Amino acid sequence: MLLVIDCGNTNTVFAVYEDGREEPIGSWRTSTNADRTADEYAVWLTQLMALDALNTGGIDSVIIATVVPATLFNLKTLCRKHFGIDPMVIGQSPTEIGIEVRIDRPEEVGADRVVNAVAAHKLYGGPLIVVDFGTATTFDVVEDDGGYAGGIICPGINLSLEALYMAAAQLPRVAIRPPERMPGDNDPVRVIGKNTRAAMHSGIFWGYVAMIEGLVARIRTEYGRPMKVVGTGGLAALFADWTSAIEIVDDDLTLAGLRMIHDKNRGQTGAA
Repeated sequence: MLLVIDCGNTNTVFAVYEDGREEPIGSWRTSTNADRTADEYAVWLTQLMALDALNTGGIDSVIIATVVPATLFNLKTLCRKHFGIDPMVIGQSPTEIGIEVRIDRPEEVGADRVVNAVAAHKLYGGPLIVVDFGTATTFDVVEDDGGYAGGIICPGINLSLEALYMAAAQLPRVAIRPPERMPGDNDPVRVIGKNTRAAMHSGIFWGYVAMIEGLVARIRTEYGRPMKVVGTGGLAALFADWTSAIEIVDDDLTLAGLRMIHDKNRGQTGAA
């Protein structure tokens, strides 16, 4: 079995694939914590896999992508100590991602962004835009041949909400949610809030819809050709219901990309 580890700024996802299967047979999420030890990961993962009738002894290969460098040592120690495996690591030789990164400093692009580009191109062709709703909201351009052409990084939705709450003394903490129709209200997409909470909900929700639509339009204009748009991340489905700018939603894009890169590098191991 293949263990895929996707370590983001907020959450880390572990997923297990059987050989020849494109869908994970199990996946589990934990908060990202650079201080979590290899032994703590092992206890947590072993228990969760056992609940799904899976045995860690069946893991014979691991691939890791992390955007938090401080987590990598303990994740690699987990693989070596508890699975006896030297993992493949995105961004470390000899693991090859299989696409060209066409930006000024290729080493600076986040591992998750190039992994998403690999998966999106293989699954949906190109050119396309990948919109990833994570700690940051990113827009990434993937060309006809799968090359990564750059993109845009914006503050994530929850980060923006928390900053608003922390910086404005009289504003409450609110959560992102879709618009709600009020009793007797015939307009399900009302924008003008009639109280502070409604105004904040409207601002964050419709503000991000406007940002998505505006940036997608500007990227398409600059690129000069029609481009598909793939949304991924926890809030992709929510926003896709309210804007036609997102044409495809794929929550497991990063995991799929890691599996594809592993298959391409099968038989190789990551650097020590």
